[in-house]
Amino acid sequence: MTTAEQDEPYYVLYDGDFGISGLTGELMTLTPPVAAEAALGVVARRTASGDRHIGPDVRNLLASPLPEADVHTLWLAAVRGRFDPAEHGMDTRAWLGRMSELCPPPPPRPGPPAQHTKYLSTMPSHFFRTAVPDEEKMRRSVLGEIRAIAPELTRRVPLPDLVPALERAVHHAGAELGLRLLLRALKAYRVRVGKEQYDRFLDLGEKLDHHTAVAHDGLDVAWPPIDPARRDATWDFGLSGLSARFTHWYDHTLPEVLSTTAAGDEAHQTPGSAAAVLLDDTLRLRDSPLSTDTITTLWLAASDGGLSPDRLGIDGRQWLGRIAGACRERLREVAPDHRPHTRPARPCLAGEVLREVRHVASAMADRTVRLHPRGIPGSAVARALEQVVSQVDPDLGFRLFLRTLHVLALPLDREQYDRCQTLGDHFGYGEFHVSDVEFLVSSQ
Repeated sequence: MTTAEQDEPYYVLYDGDFGISGLTGELMTLTPPVAAEAALGVVARRTASGDRHIGPDVRNLLASPLPEADVHTLWLAAVRGRFDPAEHGMDTRAWLGRMSELCPPPPPRPGPPAQHTKYLSTMPSHFFRTAVPDEEKMRRSVLGEIRAIAPELTRRVPLPDLVPALERAVHHAGAELGLRLLLRALKAYRVRVGKEQYDRFLDLGEKLDHHTAVAHDGLDVAWPPIDPARRDATWDFGLSGLSARFTHWYDHTLPEVLSTTAAGDEAHQTPGSAAAVLLDDTLRLRDSPLSTDTITTLWLAASDGGLSPDRLGIDGRQWLGRIAGACRERLREVAPDHRPHTRPARPCLAGEVLREVRHVASAMADRTVRLHPRGIPGSAVARALEQVVSQVDPDLGFRLFLRTLHVLALPLDREQYDRCQTLGDHFGYGEFHVSDVEFLVSSQ
């Protein structure tokens, strides 16, 4: 299966590593000595479980002009020597041939029946491949990453010809497979990778339609210290992000929603960052001069009345305390040396955020957060938002404002939306944070 023949992005097909790199990662988990039959059993099981890229990867290597020595080196690096075909009386190409027999090429897929054409046309675009990246450009990028990490690979991996073998694999078997083989070797030998190079790996994977787990899972990254002021998230985060998750929930899932949100680090974030940012928001608001009623109003508005603290027999401030407890528990697990600290607020942006809140205040006064039994008047929400912006933190206030726009479905004009995008850029928000309310512009 060539890249051009593949309709679905890899991240739709797989939520982790796949093909020969995913296979070798699993072979490393077997207890040595590993018998050939056991290794082939893993191949058969992964293929039967839906990994349809083992065969194409193997046939790609077999069809390439790579010499046996290179293929052998690449294989040993990927499995950390856990299974060496030479010890079983085979050269590596013969071993790949045995694997290939268990992964026959899939039959040609016919076009969809006419009655399904309309259905397929309604499917989200992310279920289909984006434009195939320029191979030559990708090849140069992957070769650059190999050369950047070459000194550490040479120092840590007892295979002196690995770096040139990887370079030749990129040339002769393609940039996509070459990248996965590089990542597999880095993971197998626990070669530490700098954060900047790791980010480049993620960016390359995104261009190739990989799931972020292909680069992230198992890679030893030199993470920077947790900093609640960093804005590495792509979507909403912190207290505003948590409130969205409580729009629809069930009583038995409350601890799960708290724990999964606190553990919801995105791929670019130092582990523990999601909890640290949520804790920062929570403590900042809990310890602010705002009244408890105002805090409760903010939470109810942002969560669309989905969880009223009085259902738990507590008030809004006590609810923030529970959130803080979940964050501290997460930080104890993944970053026990981290000492929570409050990031500096940015009052210089308060005036711009207040302008946006006041711009829609009259429209907000005509709305009500209705899922709450008593209803929360939009005018009370607007006053609470002004207070959090002016007395607590413009960043948190702006994120709660965006959440409230979403909850109340307030129409925006294009000019205000563009101003919100600019504010989001100033605060360092990710690509899809402010755009989450763009539907309000098109609804006018």
